[in-house]
Amino acid sequence: MLLVAEIGNTTAVFAVFSKEVCTEVFKVPTASLSVSGKIASLVGPFLAKHPSIRQAAFCSVVPGADGLMLELLGKFSGGPPMQVASSLKLPFTLHYDSPATFGPDRIALCAFSRQRYPGEAVIAIDIGTAITFDVLGSGGDYLGGLIVPGLDLMARALHEHTARLPLVRIGQPGSITGFSTDECIRNGIVWSSAAGIEGLVTRITRSLQEESGEGAVRVLITGGNGKLLSGMIGLSAELDELAVLRGTRYLFELNSP
Repeated sequence: MLLVAEIGNTTAVFAVFSKEVCTEVFKVPTASLSVSGKIASLVGPFLAKHPSIRQAAFCSVVPGADGLMLELLGKFSGGPPMQVASSLKLPFTLHYDSPATFGPDRIALCAFSRQRYPGEAVIAIDIGTAITFDVLGSGGDYLGGLIVPGLDLMARALHEHTARLPLVRIGQPGSITGFSTDECIRNGIVWSSAAGIEGLVTRITRSLQEESGEGAVRVLITGGNGKLLSGMIGLSAELDELAVLRGTRYLFELNSP
């Protein structure tokens, strides 16, 4: 049994894996990790249900939570957990100007993409606080990426940098255009993000085929708002909401003694 944690900007997810099968998932707000003593009371009962856990791994994009995760997961698994970083043995070749600044969540997602689609070109998209695109060639080379603001971040920016626009909750729009300020903001953010993803995937795919000689290109989507947007884009894509956790588990497998 392996305990895997993903610490995102908004949500922290804890999952138990039996080999490649995820048996249970538990989520808490990432903000709760900063409250002294609270994380043990929140996660402790979940971990206590799985006394057979002996190993742990985690992927964190919140540096302030790293020390806490090392202590917490180490305590419950009985040894130091594996932390996702560019220094690990990776199943792809990372071409990046500063590998240490390449997000751990992006590393894990690329690792899972390589496992899920061996020998194929992949565009991996994480639709979370930020929307990231990472591209792998069929030979396993990292071919670059993109980072744009996520849906909730766009909504917050409109509210905080204007005098009268409200903060809206992101959700499924009923139509393309809106008939209230809330609807106009929500629909504008959601539909422009869907159209932007569709357009960028089309352009990246064309570049892969024309410049790199790739054939078919896979598209993998994950992230907190992945489910919302995956059904709104006119593309063939696989949605896996646990892709970063699965990638972290796979990296643990590759780096275990």
